[in-house]
Parts: sequence; C-alpha cells; structure tokens
Amino acid sequence: MYTEYIGNKTLGYFDRPDDGAYKQAMNCLGEAEAMVLMGDNHKGYGMPVGGVAIYRDKICPAGVGFDIACGNKAVKTNLTAFSFTRAVCKEAAREIRNTLSFGVGRKNKNPIDHPLFSNPLWDSLDIYAGGEIKDMAQAQLGTIGSGNHYVDVFMGDDGYVWVGVHFGSRGLGHKTASYYMQKAGDNVNIQDETPHVLDVYSNLGGEYIAAMNLCGEYAYAGRDWVCSEVARILGAQITDEVHNHHNFAWPETHFGENLWVVRKGATPAFPEQRGFVGSTMLDNSVILKGVDSDESVNAFYSTVHGAGRVMSRTEAAGKSKWIKGKQIRIGKGKVDWSEVEQEAASRGVILCGGGADEAPQVYKRLPEVLGHHAPTIEILTTLRPLIVCMAGSDEYDPFKD
Repeated sequence: MYTEYIGNKTLGYFDRPDDGAYKQAMNCLGEAEAMVLMGDNHKGYGMPVGGVAIYRDKICPAGVGFDIACGNKAVKTNLTAFSFTRAVCKEAAREIRNTLSFGVGRKNKNPIDHPLFSNPLWDSLDIYAGGEIKDMAQAQLGTIGSGNHYVDVFMGDDGYVWVGVHFGSRGLGHKTASYYMQKAGDNVNIQDETPHVLDVYSNLGGEYIAAMNLCGEYAYAGRDWVCSEVARILGAQITDEVHNHHNFAWPETHFGENLWVVRKGATPAFPEQRGFVGSTMLDNSVILKGVDSDESVNAFYSTVHGAGRVMSRTEAAGKSKWIKGKQIRIGKGKVDWSEVEQEAASRGVILCGGGADEAPQVYKRLPEVLGHHAPTIEILTTLRPLIVCMAGSDEYDPFKD
C-alpha cells in the first residue's frame, strides 16, 4: 500500500487512483482524518467507490452513499456438478428470471412480511412520517434492481453449487440518504464537492445513524430472502453462507482510538472475517478472508467489494436519452454486446439480462485487484459463473451504488 502525507493526515491506496477518484479523496480529507483507497477504487458521488474514510465523532451521509448497506451474500448449497446438469441449469435460469423482480421501481411478486417493519423508528423519525416510504419499502423488499446488481449461480472449486447476490436497500436507502445529505448541507447531485458531516452526538447525527442501521436491516433481509428463494428454485439446501456489506459507517477502535469508519464500496476484512467478492459477469468471483498484517492495520481492516469500473456506462454503451420511460440510444459505445453474448455462450454462462454498460470490458480484472491486497487477504474458494441474472440494459437505476 502506498501512503501520502497531507499535513497531519494520510491518504493510502492499494492501486493508484485516477484523477477523479484522487480529487474526491482529497476533498474528503477536508473533514476526514485519513483516507484509504482499495484496489477497485474509482470515482463516485462525493467520495470514491472503494474508499475508506476515517472520522472522529463525525459521520458522513454522502460518504455512506445512496445505496445504504448495499452488500454481497453468497450461500453454498448441497448440489454438486454431478446433479447440476446443463439442462437443470437452463431451467433454473428461466425460473429465477421469472420469479424474482429485476429492474427499477419494481414490487416483489411475493410480498414479504418481515419483523423489521415493526421497528418503532418507522413512526419516530420525521423522514418516515406519513408512511409512504415504509409502504414503498415493504413492496420492494426482495427486489434486486438494476445497474451492477445481480443474482448469480456459481460452481465452486470445492465442487459445490453456490448462489451469489449483490444489491442493497433500494428506494428506502436512496430516500434516506437524500434526506440526510440535504440536512447535512450536501447537494444531492454531489460530485466533486467536499461531503458534509454530522456530529454523531447531535440529534441529527443520532437520527441518521438510526436510519442507516434500519436500512442495513432491510438490505440484509432482502438478500437473505433472495438467496433462500434461489435455493428453493434449485431444489437445494443451504449449507453455509457468507454475508457482508459496504456503503456503511461502523464505530470501530483503531490505533487505540474510537473512530467512525465509512466504507463506500469497501468491505470490512478483519482477521478470519470472510467475504464474498463478485467479479464481472463472465469471470470468477471469490470467497476470501482477512488476515492480520501491517498493511491490514493501515487499511483499517478493509478490502474490495468488486473489481472496480474503468469505463463509464455512457462510454461503454453509448449516449442515450429517455423518452416516455424508454431508453433511446443516440450514440455508439465502445462495447459490442453481441460479442459479449457470444463469449458467454462459449464459456457456458447463461446470461439473463445485462448489457454493454455491465460488460466485462468496463471492469478491472479481479485477480489483479486482489493481487494488490495480497498481504491482507486469503482466497478460500473460487466461484465460476454458470447463471448471471440482471436487469436489462434499458433499465436506469437511480438508487446509486
């Protein structure tokens, strides 16, 4: 890990950031005590994705971001390569796509009655007054959304079938983030401004922390339900699970101090803590665990959450505009989606949805990204994609990751 000293503050990075991510990291150091950029770092909204910001008695809603508690969950099943034939795989892909809700503003076809909706915060926090947000959240629980959110089925190098998902708190997280960002003084369309912070001991700071944790419960409930539903579709039993999240703020002790650690598109990786890290739609993902090392300490025990983008959606797919809810392409992008589909077929990957803006070419290579973190992690299981289910390329997701 490389370290720059800016006055009495530090900026560390596992892979040199581009200009946009570097500028955002420097802006965050206006309030943060330190910043660390993971190997998958890239420009985000106010704070780089793949960024870790350290605060004393402060919390940063824009740093946590719009998709509060977005996370990755992987479950191991009792199915093996012998039972999961190509024909079974194709039928499972169809049922997953038809049963689960992908896309923007979708309601779950199977409404979920979850204990989290009895939490008194729905009635005590001003943001949720009137019940509209709670009603929306209840309808959306268990939906996947679009963008880089997915449901995948893998074959592990341990010989077993795994299910992996990536999505977060949907409209609940987006509305919660927007509300508290504005209360803190941020422009909701924040790009390169210094993100504002809240005193964790203030009424507003306490409210945000409570709402953030509620969004976290919601995101976990959604991922739990989807993984269970896919296992049901596969006719499988879940024998193990790995569940972790990013886009969150944690109170932790580092270097003998009680600090707030904001990880945006970065994941906790304390010694022996396991994590599921997704790759591109055609490449291998991994189950890893954190290890203890000097670099782990200096990274505040954090690691990547994915491969990290190197190309914008517009650059990949071409310019487009929305007319009456329909996406119309008005420019050619760098990615030929038909070639991606051909490559998927040659690798035996069943693609359901997806598009040029999520093609493998728009991401870094995960083995290289993980290589930057080699002193801080250990790879436990490698997962080869069999089924990849995502929203289609004509879906725009405002619930930003």
